[in-house]
Amino acid sequence: MQVPAHVAIIMDGNGRWAKSKGLPRTAGHVKGAANIYDMLHVADAMGIKYMTVYAFSTENWKRSQDEVMALMNLFRQYFKKSFEESKKNNVRIRVIGDKTALPDDLRDLIDEMEEFSKDFTGMQVQIALNYGSRDELRRAVTKIASEVKEGKLNPEDITEELISSHLDTAGIPDPDLLIRTSGEQRLSNYLLWQLAYTEFYYTDTHWPAFDKAELEKAIEWYNTRDRRYGNAKE
Repeated sequence: MQVPAHVAIIMDGNGRWAKSKGLPRTAGHVKGAANIYDMLHVADAMGIKYMTVYAFSTENWKRSQDEVMALMNLFRQYFKKSFEESKKNNVRIRVIGDKTALPDDLRDLIDEMEEFSKDFTGMQVQIALNYGSRDELRRAVTKIASEVKEGKLNPEDITEELISSHLDTAGIPDPDLLIRTSGEQRLSNYLLWQLAYTEFYYTDTHWPAFDKAELEKAIEWYNTRDRRYGNAKE
């Protein structure tokens, strides 16, 4: 069975999972965060080289203040624990998204984590935090426009490769497989540029309940696809 090199995940359904258990939404987020570790271990053992997970979108700031604060605290706990996990498993961790809007202490923790793990050669994990694909593209276009204005770049030099090099995911191959849990079938402003030729897999399973068997189902489905990357046969 062919294992995709890069799997992107929209981790949906934490709140719905909690509601189904008669628990507060925050309990779903805690369980969902813990499941990231479990699934990273599973994915690593299967031979997946890159995993990118959607943790907090630019739109998620619209949630209640209590829920946002709880999520920020959860991210703090996650990254503090990640130092040990990263070293033990040789995992490189990066955060994509606009980090400038995050609390200062969380941003400092992320910077430390990225520096700490930058030379690890195992699985590479990207966590999308305060991420929105349209915002990512806006920031990339702004950088390119500034380089043109400064005379560092000519407009005719702007290629797809150049645009990709200015995205948060620069240097990371595009995902082969996107998994969205909890039954929703939309991209929700996630990796719009990078998912151009990605296979989309949807499951009704809520993220906290997503396990090895569910990942295996997704990869089995992926192997039924005829990957042509947009050539004339498609």
